[in-house]
Amino acid sequence: MARFGGLLATDLLDVTDDPAALDAGGWWAVAVDYEGRVTCARFGRVRPDPRPPRAAGRRHAPDPGRWTSSLDREAYVAGVRRIREHIAAGEVYQANLCRVLSAPVGPDTDPDALAADLAAGNPAPHAGVIRVPSRGVEIACASPELFLRREGAVIESGPIKGTGRTEADLLEKDRAENVMIVDLVRNDLGRVCVPGTVTVPRLCAVEAHPGLVHLVSTVRGELRGGTGWPELLLAAFPPGSVTGAPKSSALRILRGLETVPRGPYCGAVGWVDADRRRGELAVGIRTFWIDRARSGAGELRFGTGAGITWGSDPEREWRETELKAARLLAIAAGRPTGPPTGAPGRAGTAGRGAAIGEVGGTVARTTGSGGPGERERRGADPRPRRENEAMR
Repeated sequence: MARFGGLLATDLLDVTDDPAALDAGGWWAVAVDYEGRVTCARFGRVRPDPRPPRAAGRRHAPDPGRWTSSLDREAYVAGVRRIREHIAAGEVYQANLCRVLSAPVGPDTDPDALAADLAAGNPAPHAGVIRVPSRGVEIACASPELFLRREGAVIESGPIKGTGRTEADLLEKDRAENVMIVDLVRNDLGRVCVPGTVTVPRLCAVEAHPGLVHLVSTVRGELRGGTGWPELLLAAFPPGSVTGAPKSSALRILRGLETVPRGPYCGAVGWVDADRRRGELAVGIRTFWIDRARSGAGELRFGTGAGITWGSDPEREWRETELKAARLLAIAAGRPTGPPTGAPGRAGTAGRGAAIGEVGGTVARTTGSGGPGERERRGADPRPRRENEAMR
């Protein structure tokens, strides 16, 4: 089964790893691991099911303190410092360092029930669940971030960069980071869109989500004729906001620092209605998934991370990973979290820059004078000195 946007999909008809199927007809649930493994599940029955959120308080996982992390605090802080060394060397100017948390669970753990409790305690604009255990796919997603939305030929992405408990916590570093990733997403979509159609209708808007705020931008374009989901995923995947810029350099650096695969975390989770040429894929953040043994017991996993730039403070970045995880791990443990604050996806105060060219120019000017210490005080990042590729 799958559940997205008030729809319940049942009656599994087909499962494939070929994204070309998403243009061939039918309603599909889609999960793409960060490492590129694709699962597309076509369902024969899709009906409205606006099931009210179930009361939180059920225990799906151990207490937050009993989870294990692929990177402990010392290793994560060291990783942040190492990324800053790569930035100083001109190899990259942003990389998203992640860690995966794990906890043992029994055979009765159900991602649909967990998703219902997440909806009650942490409502999210791109929440959903996919349960296809025969293919090892059991995902409960409470993502606030849009990866790709398609309406006919119109494509939209909503990269998030910048996180704080309140708007006052957001730094100039967060805004500079958001603009860098917007430029990367523009480049990604530009590979498959009609020239001149890629625009940024919203830049660095503040959105309130349960327990924190994000800076969110919107990038939009029109697909070229004959372009479908395979070409779109090839151009845009993995999502730039959870990888870094330039993307190829960030991927190389992160492979040397992260110790386990990310799996569905930082991948794509969502649905495609091929008959209507519509679809919506979220970036797989705030996402739980289950790795099961034959006995049915297994590991419940959850990922968390932070975007690292020259202006990053290693301890602050560690605390950001904890902030992103805290509320959701408490819900999974059946602990009270208090009422959610902020309507998910609601835009607050607009960002400090008006035009993409103006803000992008501000970032570019930080490389003009002064050493790394001066750039750090200004909260921005040095551009790579050896890579001139267009944010890729």
